[in-house]
Order: sequence, then C-alpha cells, then structure tokens
Amino acid sequence: MQSAFQRCTKTIRCTNALKNALTRCASTSSALADLRVVDAANEASALVGGAWVRTARTFAVVDPGSGAPICDVADCGPEQARAAVDAAAAALPAWAGTTARERSDALREWHRRILAASEDIATLMTAECGKPLAEARGEVAYGASFVEWFAEEAPRVAGEVKANAGSDRRLLTVRQPVGVCAAITPWNFPVAMITRKVAPAVAAGCPVVVKPSEDTPLSALALARLADGLFPAGVLNVLASSRDHAEPVGAALCDAPEVRALSFTGSTAVGKWLYRRCAETVKVLSLELGGNAPFLVLESADVDVAADAAMTTKFRNAGQTCVCADRRGPRILDPTSTCASSNGADRFLVHASKVDAFVDALERRIAALPVGHGFDDGTMIGPLINPAAAAKVDARVRASGGRTLVGGAWPLPGLRDAFYPPTIVADVPLDSALWVDETFGPVVPLRTFETDAEAVALANDGPAGLAAYCCGDLAHAWAVAERLEFGIVGVNEGGVSNPAMPFGGVKESGLGREGGAHGIDEYLEDKYLCLGGMRF
Repeated sequence: MQSAFQRCTKTIRCTNALKNALTRCASTSSALADLRVVDAANEASALVGGAWVRTARTFAVVDPGSGAPICDVADCGPEQARAAVDAAAAALPAWAGTTARERSDALREWHRRILAASEDIATLMTAECGKPLAEARGEVAYGASFVEWFAEEAPRVAGEVKANAGSDRRLLTVRQPVGVCAAITPWNFPVAMITRKVAPAVAAGCPVVVKPSEDTPLSALALARLADGLFPAGVLNVLASSRDHAEPVGAALCDAPEVRALSFTGSTAVGKWLYRRCAETVKVLSLELGGNAPFLVLESADVDVAADAAMTTKFRNAGQTCVCADRRGPRILDPTSTCASSNGADRFLVHASKVDAFVDALERRIAALPVGHGFDDGTMIGPLINPAAAAKVDARVRASGGRTLVGGAWPLPGLRDAFYPPTIVADVPLDSALWVDETFGPVVPLRTFETDAEAVALANDGPAGLAAYCCGDLAHAWAVAERLEFGIVGVNEGGVSNPAMPFGGVKESGLGREGGAHGIDEYLEDKYLCLGGMRF
C-alpha cells in the first residue's frame, strides 16, 4: 500500500505544484502518523467497543484542493453500526453510574490532549476539507472549548425539590442520562461539530456512536485516538462510512431501540428523513438544519462595520459555513481567528441609500482575499469540498438573473475546479435559486429595500430560521432584530457562535439547542420522585 506522500508524487505532475504538493503531503502523512490515525498500510480503522477494527471494504479520503488521495478508511456498514450500538448499550450502566466529577475530569484531560495536538489535527482538517490552515487551527481551539465547557457543566447538573404536598410526602426531581446517543456530523466543521455533540453527551453520562461525514472522517478518528484510555470501552464509538453506506448506517442508528437520542447537523432534507425514521422508536432529536440566513444593512448602519461583519460570516471556509464564532476575535481579515458552524449569510438586504457604499466596502475587502490551497501561505479562500460543489455554485450564479459585480469567473486559472472566486451578484430575483436556497460558496446575493418592514418581511420569507444578521445603530438594529424569526441574531456582528450560548434554529432549521447551559439538557431526562410515608 502506497503512502499518501508517495501517491501525491504520482498525482501532481506540474513542477511547481509538485513541490507544494510534496510539502503538503509530508505534513499530512506526519500528522496521520503522530495521531495514530492510520496503520502501516496507510489505512484508518473504525472505533467500536474500545477496539480499532478494519472492514472488508475501504474508501479513499481526498484532498479537495489537489484531488490527491490522503489515505483509505474502513467503510463501516449496518453490521458495524449494530456492534457499536451494542457496545454503547453495554457501557451505559457503568458510565451513567460514574460521578459527575469523574466525567468532568475525563473531559478536561481530553480537552488538554486536543490542544496539545492542535497542529496535527489542524493539518488533517485542512487536508481533508480544504479550509486554510489558520482557520483549521481556529476550529480546533473552538472545538476544544466545547469539551472544556461541558467538563464544567457536568457537576452543575442538578434536580429540584418542590414545596411539600403534605406532611407525609416530599416531591423532587433527579436528572438522569437519556441513554445511548448517536451523532451524525457534517464535513464543513469536522472537529467542532463532533465535540459540540459528544462532550455534552459524555458529560451527562451517555455513551455515543459517532458517524462523521464520509468527506472528513480523519478529524473524527483523530479525536477518538486522543480519547484513548479516558473513557471505558463503548463510551465513544466512531463509524466512518462511504456514501454508499451512509444511508444504511444512518438507518441502523435510527432503528436501534437502544439509541434513545440522535443529534444531526446537515441538510434539511436529510434531517426530515431522520425525523421520520426516528419516530418509530420515539427518540429525542436535536437537529441543526439548513439556514439561508439574511444579512440586513439598515439605513442607520455604519457600512464599514457592516462590511466587516459580512466578511466574517460569508467568506469563512470559502462560504461553506453557517455561523461564525466569536471566540478569540473572529475577523475575516485576521487569519488567526476562529469560526464555527453553522449558518453564514446567504441573502443580503441593503437599504437603497447604503448599497453603493456597502458594495464598495465589500469589494475592497474581497480584493484582499487570496485564493489558494489551504496549506499555502496567506490563503484565505480555499477550495469547496469538491468540484461538483463549485459547479453547483457556478450554475446558480449564471442562472440567477442578477448582475455579477465581482468574481463569477469559473474555473480559476491554475487551480483545480473545486475553487470558486469570491463573488457579488446584485439585483437577484426573489425566485432565483441563488436567493431561495442556501448556497455553500463564497457568493453574496444582494437586493435593496426601502423600509424596515419590507426588509423584515423579505428576511422572514421562507421556511428556514437558524441565524440572521442585522447592522445599524444599536436601538434601530435591536428593534429590527426582535422581529426576525430566527434562533440566533447577530447585531453589528458576524461572529455569533460561542460555547457558552445555546445554538439552534426555529421553523424548519431544526430542534433543540447545542452549547450553553441548555446543551446538556438534550442528553438528560427528568425523573419525578414522590417520597411517601414521611413521619416525624
């Protein structure tokens, strides 16, 4: 079996590209080895019941920036899913019986290990999903912050004692783990989406079966390796699978009666499928689904503040994001800042009196965004997850019926077809797919409005309700923000996600909340105890 380094030398032919590719592949191969993600055959295994297992079939993980294969990964199917659920169910009684402090200590150590290995994890993330290395480093820090947060939340879980119903009775509640949990995570934030789900479940006393995206399983496996020895066998299980096995594995997790809760981040269509499938066993569901977020620039807005916020929320991860994080100063012009999932601005509504100045401010900032491979120095816009994603974005831009003011020329010279340029499209019709549907790419679809009422009506028009953004003087923006039908609103700020705050949407953007004091609630059940026969 050839190493990723050897395969890259055969895949990249151009002399300059070869030099860069060799450097990138050497870094990736080193990270894979340091984190023990692959074996001597350059193959990554699945984690089931505390054992690293191989499968008869494997699938390749590919660098979206170059198209070069990185390594092969075990292709898990329903059989491995069933084994993982059984292992988690077997681990449940003992793990649920540990003290909150014991679970907290284990999570604290996991947090320490993740930060210590941050450079290797960031390298794998850039290799498998393409985001610039500086952004990947930021995501590792952000993802680790959820582990730290829920390590602190574990000992804070408490029940209630109510006023006496009578002299012979006492009424109280206790909070207990819901049971085995399943977590299905996306490719755009392959570390943060796992820690945001696994950490609260483990803190609550629940074993977890994780199914990461087929595009980015290496980050998940690296996190699992870093948890070696911290949790008993079966508490953390990771099942990578190819596209062919994604639905059967998802179905197995939905159908298993032992799985009492399922958390999913991804498309609305898949979320609805999971919702229907889980109804048969009446699971607790936490769904973070599509957003199509509006970004409002009000008449009272400072266009530079609005443009900075727009850059933060729109161009992170080449526009393949939904919500940017505020931890450690998120600014698109600061490559060391961090951003997390999930609903980046998709529909820009700008007051007619501000549109020229706003577009000018945005154009100047876009001109300072180098496009390139995530490992290349200075890159701020990396590739989309694959060429098909870029082709989809390009098709929407060309068919939009709007005026392309900046960008829009695809493919880009000297780069793989997965890259798409930062683009602004004005006067986008309301029935255009570029306006109606969430577009995962570095594209700003823009329309003007005359009144606040018009802007609010356009912003609320649609089934999505994850995040929105509103820029204006504080009193003005606050009043408008209260009328927006979204679970999260950034006021004069493009970076809103934070581990201390609840993250989630309304309408068809999902159920439940992740993060904050509310995040652990998804993995706990309240049990009412009535104590009778009390006597003095």
